[in-house]
Amino acid sequence: MEKTITFGIPCYNAAAYMDKCITSILEGSGYAEDVEIVIVDDGSTKDDTPQKADDWAKRYPNIIRAVHQENGGHGKAVMAAVGAAQGAYFKNIDSDDWFDAEALQRLLTTLRRFDELGDNVDLVITNYVYEHVEDGTQNVVDYRHVLPVGRVFTWSDIGHFKKTQYLLMHALTYRTKTLRAANLQMPAHTFYVDNIYAYVPFPRCHNLYYLDVDLYRYFIGREDQSVNDAVLTSRVDHYWRVARVMWEAYHLYDDVQPRKLREYMMSYFTIIMAICSVFSKKSDRPDAEEQLQKLWDDLKAYDPKMYRRARHGVVGIATNLPGLVGKDITLWGYRVAQKHVKFN
Repeated sequence: MEKTITFGIPCYNAAAYMDKCITSILEGSGYAEDVEIVIVDDGSTKDDTPQKADDWAKRYPNIIRAVHQENGGHGKAVMAAVGAAQGAYFKNIDSDDWFDAEALQRLLTTLRRFDELGDNVDLVITNYVYEHVEDGTQNVVDYRHVLPVGRVFTWSDIGHFKKTQYLLMHALTYRTKTLRAANLQMPAHTFYVDNIYAYVPFPRCHNLYYLDVDLYRYFIGREDQSVNDAVLTSRVDHYWRVARVMWEAYHLYDDVQPRKLREYMMSYFTIIMAICSVFSKKSDRPDAEEQLQKLWDDLKAYDPKMYRRARHGVVGIATNLPGLVGKDITLWGYRVAQKHVKFN
C-alpha cells in the first residue's frame, strides 16, 4: 500500500519515552496501513532503545521500520528518517512527545483528500501544545490570526507574525519530495537544528495549508531538556553553528522573492542571532565574546544587508548593548529569546 505519511522518530537512549510516542501514532491513526513510522536509533548505548525499535518493527511490519545508525545527533537522525521515508508527506516527532488522537485523524483525512484531488500542497501547518511539567498547565500555540484557515494559500496570503510566534518544527508537515529538495545540511552532534528544519525548506514551499487542530504535544520544564536555561547557556556554540547554516542557505534579499516570506525569514533569523548574543553574554566560556564578535563579523562579510537588519534592528540592539547602559533593554531581549526557545 502507498503511504500517505511517514512519521520520523529520532531516538537516542529514549526507552523511557518512545513507547508513548509510538502508541499515540498507532492508536491515533487506527493502525492505518497508509501510515508509516520510521524509528531511528541514533547509536543508543545506555538503554534498550535499539531492541525496542526492532521489537516495534517486528510487531507491526507493515507500519513500522527501524533504522540503526552511529550516533550523529538529532539532525542526522531526522534526516535518516527523511531519507528512508516512503510517505507522500513527512512529519518529525521527537521520542518524548506525542500526538492528540482526534487531531491526528483530521490530519490524515486532510492529507488523503489532497492525494485524491491531486493537490500539490508542500507544507501543512498544525498547532502544538506545551504541557508544563511544573504545574500541569497547557499553552496552545496556534496561527488563527496569521494564516488562512482550511484552504490552500501562498506566502503572499500570510499575516504578521509576532516576535515570539514562529512556525517551529512541531507545527510542520512537509511534502516529502519538497523537504528532500531542500537538501538540508544538518551539522552532526548539534542541538537546536530544528531551526534549520523550520527555515531552509520554506522558499521551496509554494502551496500551504493551515489545519487548525492541536496535534503535537510537547512536555516542557524538565531539567535535562536542551531548552533549559542552564543547558542552553552551556551549549551556546551549538546555536553559533545553527546560525551559520541558516545564513549560508540564502542571501535573503536576492534569493527569496515572496516579500512576506522574506520578511518572516529575516525576523526569524534575527531572533536566532539574538539568542546567540544573549546566551554568549551569559556563558562562562572564556572565548564567548570573541566568538560572538566573529559570528557577527562573518555575517557582515557574507551578507551586509542581513547583517544590518539583524544587528541594528530593535532586537539586535536590545541584545547587544554593553554594560550597565544596556542592562534593562538587554533583559527585554533576553525575554524575547526565552519565549522563542520555549521557556514559557
